[in-house]
Parts: sequence; C-alpha cells; structure tokens
Amino acid sequence: MGSRYRRGDKRVAREDYAIVLDYMPGGNPIDPHPPHRTRAIAQAIGDKYFTLIEFYPKPGVNLRQGERVCVSFRLRNLRDKVEFVWGEPITYDELSGVARSYLPEALRKIVIEKEKVFVTFFNIAAPLTIKLHSLELLPGIGKKTMWTILEERKKRRFESFEDLKERGKIGDPVSIIVERLLSELRGEERYYLFIDPPPNARHAVVIGYLQKIYSMIGYDDRES
Repeated sequence: MGSRYRRGDKRVAREDYAIVLDYMPGGNPIDPHPPHRTRAIAQAIGDKYFTLIEFYPKPGVNLRQGERVCVSFRLRNLRDKVEFVWGEPITYDELSGVARSYLPEALRKIVIEKEKVFVTFFNIAAPLTIKLHSLELLPGIGKKTMWTILEERKKRRFESFEDLKERGKIGDPVSIIVERLLSELRGEERYYLFIDPPPNARHAVVIGYLQKIYSMIGYDDRES
C-alpha cells in the first residue's frame, strides 16, 4: 500500500459524513498495520470533499455498503456507528478491491444528492489559462459544448442537471462529473477541479471549486 499523508493533515477533519465503500468485519488481512488485520474496519468516502477514509466501527455495529455514517470530529455526539476515524486519508491504491468496485456507484449517489453544488459549478466555472477553460477538463466537453454552456448561462443560470442536458447539450452531467472525480481520486490529473490531489499527483494545481461553492451557497452537512 502507498504512503500516508503528512501528519496534521486536515482533510479527514473536514468531512462530517461518509458513504461506506467496504466493511470488513474480520479486518483487512493484507493491511500493513497489524491492528487493521484482526478487528472490524471500514473504508468510506466523505460526501463533502470526497476524502477517502478508514475507520473502526463501534463494537457490535454491522455496516452496509452504501450506508451514510457520521465520521465527524466536531459532531461526536452524532457518531453512533463509528468508534475511531484515522486522522489521515487513505489513497485510491489503498482501497480494497470491493471498495474500488463500489466507488463509482457511491460517487454517483453523492453527485445526485449534491445536484445544487455541481450545477453551481457549471454556472461559475472560469478559464484556467488563456487557452484552457475549467469546463474543458470535464470528459466529453470540447470547445463547442463549452461555448454552448457559456452562452446559455449568460441568458439565465442553469437550475438542474436536466436543464444542463437540455440547454447545455450535455448527455449525462452526473456521469461526466463522476468520471472526473474518479480520475482525480486516482491522481491522474494536473488540474484538480474538485478534490485535493493525492500524494502521487506530482505538480498538481488545486482549483478548489467545492470549497468556493460551499461558501457561496452556505452549504451545511447537517442540512443533508
């Protein structure tokens, strides 16, 4: 497995809730950390900043894949199923095979629930350089589609994924966003629109749209 993030990393602490990707009641036998091999452990993805998380469930708790659980450090009174959350994220390479297989479905679930957040991205996405626009970093969006989106949002802001399909001429906005998130989680990009890059992403440029959007719309996990 790959190396952990540096000490003091705040990424996990920003997540209040996460979607369970894999629950291993007998532990993870291939984990390099001995305690993880013998006791129940779970892997999950934060539903706000898409942080990959590992945690110990409380004794006697059984988890379901796809279940949303509270992993918050600041909302400990709501952590009814989670005993201990590792303070540093794990990487895509550290996910179990089961977790990796379920990750696209979990991402799709989160993106659909955060429709307002991602529609806002299409409304505020800006150029990165003279020749490159943020929208062009999404898979399947070339110059023609980009200009269509820019012209339509001048007329009025997009209001939903369906609106994006109809006026922006985008086939499936949810699938496009999920594919981009997967690529960023794997560390395959230079520009990171949504997440913080993993350690293997060299010379990465962090754009930080999620944080900007949450500040704009006053997003709160407790409202989800």
